[in-house]
Amino acid sequence: MTLGHIPERRLQLPLGQSSFASGIVHSNFSVQGDSRLSFLAWQERMDPVYHIRPPATHGTETFDASFYRYSIDNLTFFNIHTSQNVAERSLGRVSTENISDISFSLFLEGAPAQMKGYNHWLDTHLPSAPSVLAQDMNQPSTVRSFDGRLLVFFVPRLLMENVFPDAASLHARRVEAITPLTQLMVAHLVALNRQIGDLSKVEAESAFRTGVQLLAAAFSQQAGLSGSTRAAVRAAVYGQVRRYVEAHLDDHNLSANSVMQSLRLSRASVYRLFAHEGGLAVYISNRRLRVAADQLVRFPHIPVKDIAYGLGFNSASSFTRAFRRTYDMAPQGLHEHAQLLEQRQAGSKN
Repeated sequence: MTLGHIPERRLQLPLGQSSFASGIVHSNFSVQGDSRLSFLAWQERMDPVYHIRPPATHGTETFDASFYRYSIDNLTFFNIHTSQNVAERSLGRVSTENISDISFSLFLEGAPAQMKGYNHWLDTHLPSAPSVLAQDMNQPSTVRSFDGRLLVFFVPRLLMENVFPDAASLHARRVEAITPLTQLMVAHLVALNRQIGDLSKVEAESAFRTGVQLLAAAFSQQAGLSGSTRAAVRAAVYGQVRRYVEAHLDDHNLSANSVMQSLRLSRASVYRLFAHEGGLAVYISNRRLRVAADQLVRFPHIPVKDIAYGLGFNSASSFTRAFRRTYDMAPQGLHEHAQLLEQRQAGSKN
């Protein structure tokens, strides 16, 4: 495959520059050889963002991985080569740290990563071109990566929401470079990686922000939220429904039916808008659970049942079952984790 008449493989090569323009911060890291030692080193290096563990089927004697990192103020991207691994961001982690970027992983070599709970796209689709996976760093996730090369762009949440109305809804969405827009997006991002050593800080930042615009356009097109009058209406209705749900999360009568009745929307149109989330009912449940997780951390001394009732759950037991099913942990466990963190922070101040 070629992008802009340049062979794809040439577009992926890591840079050889050792110095960059003032204001562009560059670093790199690599491991290779013995799988136990090199994997531990990679795990430690990635720990500030992900908990890395080997895949269940991993049986090779070597583990090779490397990254080149480029930062322009609060804009960062990585050129990564990796062997198989699983990267986790647990509920406890995302609820107690301040990382809220939206990341975009552009898979250039090897199979694209799989996100637990969202593999339906890969189950029915064998990518024939580079693809991009979006991830909301403020949501729990488990991602299995395979041997390959990828570029990962971390976009500040506020910047993303300036060009895409609901950044959280990007989580686990994918686009493939099979349309003129997505092919242009991939070519631009790959060119940024190859050329950053020759760019000034201003040029690099401008190119990065252009990439963000292209990513937003590609994902908006994929979600049917851009490109026509009908898409504009869909985007407006989508925003209207989200705002209504957020304003009524504490209402015990909130349901997919109540939303459709209040806003006078058809079932078919609402289902299409929220198909990626599994439907509007699932979206409402997930929003309640995510807000509950935030409150369990922010208010460690409020009983779990009070938080559950305050967010429209009819019983503590139904809340606990839904929470455990979604996050693989009981709400009480997150509550206790938050209490422990609070005690540690209080102790460090004394």
